[in-house]
Amino acid sequence: MSTHPQQALAHAIRFLSIDAIVKAQEGHQGVPLGMAEIATALYTRHLKFNPQDAGWFDRDRVVLSNGHGSMLLYALLHLTGYPEFPIEEVQRFRVLGSVCEGHPERPHGAANGIEVTTGPLGQGIANALGMAVTEAYLNARFGNGLVDHFTYAFVGDGCLQEGVGQEMISLAGHLRLGKLVLLWDDNRITDDGSTALSISEDVAERFRVAGWHVIEVDGHDIEAVSAALGAARADARPSMLACRTVIAKGIARLQGQRGGHSGRLFEEDAQAARELLGWTHGPFEVPADVQQAWRAAGPRSPSAPSSSAWCAASCLPVGNRCCWTTSNKPCRRPPHRAASSSRLRSTTCSRRCCPNAWWAAPIWKRPPATSAA
Repeated sequence: MSTHPQQALAHAIRFLSIDAIVKAQEGHQGVPLGMAEIATALYTRHLKFNPQDAGWFDRDRVVLSNGHGSMLLYALLHLTGYPEFPIEEVQRFRVLGSVCEGHPERPHGAANGIEVTTGPLGQGIANALGMAVTEAYLNARFGNGLVDHFTYAFVGDGCLQEGVGQEMISLAGHLRLGKLVLLWDDNRITDDGSTALSISEDVAERFRVAGWHVIEVDGHDIEAVSAALGAARADARPSMLACRTVIAKGIARLQGQRGGHSGRLFEEDAQAARELLGWTHGPFEVPADVQQAWRAAGPRSPSAPSSSAWCAASCLPVGNRCCWTTSNKPCRRPPHRAASSSRLRSTTCSRRCCPNAWWAAPIWKRPPATSAA
């Protein structure tokens, strides 16, 4: 059987995660090792993002609801080229002061690629619901030209067993949030053991009866996952991809077992995984062709203008820079403004007028609309 041409990209996620967890002497390898192909399909073929402008407003959102598997997100942010996640930070996983903390922490300052702080199970999918509601509201008000992005969430069994999970399923289905996509790591294992210890329901059916679009797929088949993502993006309903996976795939001693969730990894496990999966590179080493393929993922984001082109078409100039972004990059918008974007202009425009004025203002206190200049 031939190897998928993108399999090495998925293995890069696996081995960065393994090496970081071995070095830290703790971590949760189940998620990054089990969801590597799912993440590869999403980031390289469907996700709209720009690592050099992490705060670009119309980027797709990604929420790691199963936040204990944080190395999945950190590996992705490093591989795709987010400046805050160089290899040195990945090597400092779980070290006090590192941006690669045990659970993802959204920064208080400028955006860095982590959309939301996650840890308590169920919190992340509730956040994803809120993001999708926001996108739907703003899209309805201002149109696809300004607001047109998806919200994706990586989800584990624990997230769906929490009470807030069922509330989220019900409300998202009722509101028909078609730009919300959950990627469920259906490995049938929790930290306690088999999911059969705690539930016997058909989880996918819970979503179907709530009005969701559900696709059951092999989570280690990049093509199948990509096709399912394409179908999800085309459906008017919120989508749940039930991705059947093997927890801690690649660690022969632990894969498919309860210990795959967070059992201690040793250097011997890392070496055995390299032999099993044919990864000939050393710790924290990503071959140049694989790194290049990952870095190309952002610029070729599908069906979307670049963030700079989007900014030029829709931003509100504040002096010589774009007030939609958190950077000090020059604004390429000509002096005139489209009528649609002029409605966003705040009467108290400051260095970050849109985020701090318009977005922060309740709708009943929003600055009045002004005519196009």
